[in-house]
Amino acid sequence: MTHAQLTEKINQLGYQGLKDAYQRQSEDVAYTAMSFEERLFQLLDAQEIFLKNKRITMNHRLSKIKDKQASLDAIDYRVDRRIEKAVIQSLSQLNFIRSNQNVIITGKTGTGKSYLAQALANRAVFDGFRVYYVRTPSLLEEIRISRIDGTYTNLLNKYSRFQLLILDDFGVAPMVEDDATNLFEIIEDRTSINSTIITSQLPVSEWYNYLNNNTIADAILDRIVYSSHRVELQGESMRKINSVMKNSDY
Repeated sequence: MTHAQLTEKINQLGYQGLKDAYQRQSEDVAYTAMSFEERLFQLLDAQEIFLKNKRITMNHRLSKIKDKQASLDAIDYRVDRRIEKAVIQSLSQLNFIRSNQNVIITGKTGTGKSYLAQALANRAVFDGFRVYYVRTPSLLEEIRISRIDGTYTNLLNKYSRFQLLILDDFGVAPMVEDDATNLFEIIEDRTSINSTIITSQLPVSEWYNYLNNNTIADAILDRIVYSSHRVELQGESMRKINSVMKNSDY
């Protein structure tokens, strides 16, 4: 069998990673010193890596994460923010996802809640987890529409399958009728099965009154708050700080 015939067969099978590795082997005489088993292993390994990267790219696109460049390595640990580096490093291991635990990130506007949540989400995507980002007001509106058009069950199934769900901006808009119940059903479907990160300007102590439904508030707090990892961001708005630093360069 010729090189061209083998390449054509690889093309027919769609093994792009294996094809690229085979091309490298064909062009480098050093590979001739390797055994058949070693060369075959490298070809199969290259195909596995190619498929893994392809899945990561697809999952990253489908995750709807707004800031796909958000990185845990870029977290600013200045003293006034009072971020415990050990806590972030622990969360970065993503064992909270493997253990189906939750994370609550609170702080005033601009303190970096969304950035930290998305940095954790990006890390999770690259580690192979199925992740989805949504602003809480958008989710609640989506649920209202689904109840009207008859797709509510499908929507619940959609949100229950993500191993990590980011609920950003919880508490920025008033709760209207049935919002608390709708949010609870999303959370209930994920409890002890998958993980959720919630960001909020509201201190957790104010969530009970915000939900405006004592029964549902008790249920949500029981499932999310009492067993979650907590990160409370402080200090000035990072947008303001970054703007001042940018302008000072001129």
